[in-house]
Amino acid sequence: MSLKKEKIVLAYSGGLDTSVILKWLIDQGYEVIAYIADVGQDDDFSEAKEKAIEIGASRVYIEDLREEFVTGYIFPAIKANAVYESRYLLGTALARPLIAKRQIEIANMENAGYVSHGATGKGNDQVRFELTYYALNPKIKVFAPWKNKEFLDMFKGRTDLLKYAEEKGIPVKATLKKPYSEDDNLMHISHEAGILEDPKFKAGRDIISRIRLPQDAPDKETHISIQFKDGVPVKVVNTDAKVIKTHPLELFDYLNELGAENGIGLLDMVENRYVGIKSRGVYETPGAEILLKAHLDIEGIAMDREVMKLRNMLSPVFAEFVYNGFWFSPEMDFLMASINKSQELIDGTVYITLYKGNVMIDGRESPSSLYNQDLSSMDIEGGFNQQDSEGFIKINAIRLMAHHAITISRQTS
Repeated sequence: MSLKKEKIVLAYSGGLDTSVILKWLIDQGYEVIAYIADVGQDDDFSEAKEKAIEIGASRVYIEDLREEFVTGYIFPAIKANAVYESRYLLGTALARPLIAKRQIEIANMENAGYVSHGATGKGNDQVRFELTYYALNPKIKVFAPWKNKEFLDMFKGRTDLLKYAEEKGIPVKATLKKPYSEDDNLMHISHEAGILEDPKFKAGRDIISRIRLPQDAPDKETHISIQFKDGVPVKVVNTDAKVIKTHPLELFDYLNELGAENGIGLLDMVENRYVGIKSRGVYETPGAEILLKAHLDIEGIAMDREVMKLRNMLSPVFAEFVYNGFWFSPEMDFLMASINKSQELIDGTVYITLYKGNVMIDGRESPSSLYNQDLSSMDIEGGFNQQDSEGFIKINAIRLMAHHAITISRQTS
């Protein structure tokens, strides 16, 4: 009587690496369940499913996570104005906890004791996947092949992977590969590694794939408005084409379309990975860049000054937690509650012109507006006695005068 095989749920893409991992795990005696997460990447999921079954997967799950990705991850990050190292909008980092969460749910349904992924031991994704696994199921066992000595001894690089695929009859779509790697999802596409490891190598038209380069974008303005409720986008209107979008996924897809057409969302940067290595990444994030700039603007008219100061302290911390894989953590629960509280009155509409890589704010209006035109006007006296400013300035100058007096005293002593 044969022993029952251990079940393992593998995050599977259909590419060379995870296809080899799938077969290798089967060779190690595991029953492998392949899990494909649809987060908006441009993949043929039915083809990937057929391939996984052909290799030997006992079952294949294809999970459509696009709606949840938008409402549960992208929109909360926009509410927080989450930008890592002041530049990166976190497209890959936001998708990973969602992918890993569903993987744990499948493992629980299948009574699988193990989960596995194809992330390397040098990058951020291993951390994001595995911290999520352990946070949601502390008893789960993680098999990470690229940190397994037996696997590493067998596979030194792509040549070994291709050789194994040929020996095992694993179909390989192409023998030639782009000389860099990509991660594609609904929020962005990233390009890194390979030829892009040279930080001065220019990523041109042969690499940029989702958006038009700004210099290639139409010489024509696109006019839109974005309506927010509690900091969440609820309506997009293209005032030129008379198109209206209100469903979250359709709304975000449409902003991606408009942003891509107008050359918006390109970023080339060197960032600091959580593991301590610097990495060069090229990102295309059209819809999210439009949303972020619109959200920052509506906050300007509807958010209290002191609340904004505090929230601005939290935003980079929020971004760092996301980047480093701590989406499911007590500190993130605390931050999320604070961010949500800050957004309770962030309502209104922002009017925008899109043109050749630019998101230009034309105006805004809000039912929660804290802007008082009479108070701020240089032409209307009402509501503010300008003579009061004399005392206000003198009180604020007390500490400056005291500091100056000490400085002079030290210089003359």
